[in-house]
Amino acid sequence: MFTIDDLADRLGGYLPPEEIRQVKRAFYYAEQAHDGQRRRSGEPYVTHPLAVANILANMHMDHQALMAAMLHDVIEDTGVAKKSLAEQFGEPVAELVDGVSKLTQITFEDKAVAQAENFQKMVLAMSRDIRVIIVKLADRLHNMRTLGALRPDKKRRIARETLEIYARIAGRLGINTIRVELEDLSFQALHPMRAERIKRAVGKARGSRRTTIRQVQSSLQKCLDDDGLSGTVVGRQKHLLSIYRKMRDQRKPFAEIMDVFGFRIITDDVDTCYRILGAVHNLYKPVPGRFKDYIAIPKANGYQSLHTTLFGTGGMPIEVQIRTREMEAMANNGIAAHWLYKAGQTERPIAAGSHARAREWVRGLLEMQRQAGNSLEFIEHVKNDLFPDDIYVFTPKGDIMELPQGATVIDFAYSVHTDIGNSCIACRIDRHLAPLSSRLESGQTLEIITAPGARPNTAWLSFVMTAKARSAIRHALKHQQHTESVQLGHRLLNKALADYELSLEELPKDALPSLLRELSLNRSDELLESIGLGNRMAHAIAYRLANKLPEDQPANSGDNGSSNAEGSIVISGADGMVINFARCCHPLPGDPVVGHLSVGKGIVVHRTECRNLVELKSDPDKLFSLSWSDNIQEDFPVALRIHMESRRGLVAELASLVTDADANIERIGIEERDARLSIVNLTLSVHDRVHLASIMKRIRNLSHVDKITRVRN
Repeated sequence: MFTIDDLADRLGGYLPPEEIRQVKRAFYYAEQAHDGQRRRSGEPYVTHPLAVANILANMHMDHQALMAAMLHDVIEDTGVAKKSLAEQFGEPVAELVDGVSKLTQITFEDKAVAQAENFQKMVLAMSRDIRVIIVKLADRLHNMRTLGALRPDKKRRIARETLEIYARIAGRLGINTIRVELEDLSFQALHPMRAERIKRAVGKARGSRRTTIRQVQSSLQKCLDDDGLSGTVVGRQKHLLSIYRKMRDQRKPFAEIMDVFGFRIITDDVDTCYRILGAVHNLYKPVPGRFKDYIAIPKANGYQSLHTTLFGTGGMPIEVQIRTREMEAMANNGIAAHWLYKAGQTERPIAAGSHARAREWVRGLLEMQRQAGNSLEFIEHVKNDLFPDDIYVFTPKGDIMELPQGATVIDFAYSVHTDIGNSCIACRIDRHLAPLSSRLESGQTLEIITAPGARPNTAWLSFVMTAKARSAIRHALKHQQHTESVQLGHRLLNKALADYELSLEELPKDALPSLLRELSLNRSDELLESIGLGNRMAHAIAYRLANKLPEDQPANSGDNGSSNAEGSIVISGADGMVINFARCCHPLPGDPVVGHLSVGKGIVVHRTECRNLVELKSDPDKLFSLSWSDNIQEDFPVALRIHMESRRGLVAELASLVTDADANIERIGIEERDARLSIVNLTLSVHDRVHLASIMKRIRNLSHVDKITRVRN
């Protein structure tokens, strides 16, 4: 059984005696605090914090993190106050213990909101001290190693939580040893039979291929020795979940996955890495397109290495990773290497860089937290942000930007700056104009074109990949909706006040504040927003305001704004997110239209002949006269129904004609009426009624078209 003295002996390799004594003191304090408590397995509870500290010792964490590991359950399980820990072991250790304690309530499934709220607490604790999450990862790792005593349903819940959150965070922070073990333990808990079968198959495959692996390893080592290059060749094992995912995602049998042999070459310096790369490319032919230089361009979590795939004897694929010893330490321990080097009184640039990246990532999480509407939305952003693979693109000045696989132009714009993303209107990829939804590839150079007053589009949410872009777009749209709702509410209330020959600007100073107090509202913007969204009736508010006039100022005394009583609200296309166009009748500029005030949506624009207006007319206070602006700069959908002869190339002919008329096809459907005739249901995007008439005339002139009509409802 592992004891505190065994741990102290291990710590002697990198910590001074005084710090080791403090770690031992924390252990004895925890042992006394947990006296009488036992784990589900029956062991004394203190064996758990001791095991967590041992995991951190493997990563050469500092003495404060080790003390926090010893004490991490004391606040939660024994009732010891944070203040008492601070008096005994200092404020930094107490803060670490408190930060880890707040994470113990994270759960999934039925407690999604509680889990999300606690996850936000974790991010705040991480922002103060990144060691909080490292201690928590070690705690979770030991809990996963000892899952055997729990019920099957609880095992699965904890394993799912570990796989979705903690393993991904370990990967994001570059702590690869913990990530791999967490993933394999989670896989074994979620799918025990699959894990067992793959484990047996891996053991069998390694046994049968042992001679081949030894031959390749010795030939690589001989190649280095012959060229006078210092380096150690070691075999690289695939872990269980990695094999399972490749079999599932690539739809390959186990034999094809295991046919790839993996080796790692560890050397002393970067220069030798590139020399070794040349040597192994001379020994075996490289596979085109399978070389990646993560030394020149590190991954987001600080990982650095050269990756290449070679054609071995008989065409057998060989994957080789080449890296320095420091890079190997970084690949295994990630951000924890920061403390490993600090323990030796030197902080290497590679470790410092990893720590800086981690802090930058946490700062990004805090920004997302501030912009998210609630804790569930925030945790959704975080899960989307934990991507394992990255691409690298360039700004026009040559700066490198890291983005997740599948990122788009909009993601790039927001990664440069939120204001750039919000005002983005176009983009050049490698000097050529490209759509904002274009998926990016490594090596591309991007130039974002912005315009003052430009705003994010709701459609962007359907294709952006990064959590930062998604949360920034949602934040901007919420602000945009608020602004436009206030503006619309102002127009609607002024229009209603015109019935009393008044306007908002003419009201006595006390009238509006008095009404706000009655309605329990703080600002006039809140009232106007609720009117714009249809949650309050403008006529009812106008009536109450008119009744607050002094006795010597009758409601009909004013003459300003009287023209508004007879006038209509002017709309200029998508006038804002609170002006929507009905999908039942597809109104176009030039059509006679009327507006209906819908709760939560604002004004919905219908054609005056729309059948759905019949039931809406029962509430005339919610109907508004509308007119079109003269300068509308967007397209509108319209539905057409075409009766035409069935013939080959029908869709291509229609598509060509519509494109030539400067319109776009949004949707097309064909139904056969009989052997000779077909009915084509076509939805187009057009500028206005004149543009639609032009297109319908072109289609009507086709010899095989029998009839064309605009769908009314």
